[in-house]
Amino acid sequence: MAKKKQAKLKITLVRSPIGYSKRQKATLKAMGLRRINQAVIQDDTNVMRGMIDKVSHLVTVDEA
Repeated sequence: MAKKKQAKLKITLVRSPIGYSKRQKATLKAMGLRRINQAVIQDDTNVMRGMIDKVSHLVTVDEA
């Protein structure tokens, strides 16, 4: 059986997390984002979608 290829998301940090809660900063760190305009490629999972939802005002998301 062939495995289905997992969809990928390109997540870019577009606003600084300075002034936001420690929890939101920790979420960005867990996503692998550290600097403004830094982009990471992550699997499109329910967990990642939940993390994106919590910091949606700081990031942009595109399908990769």
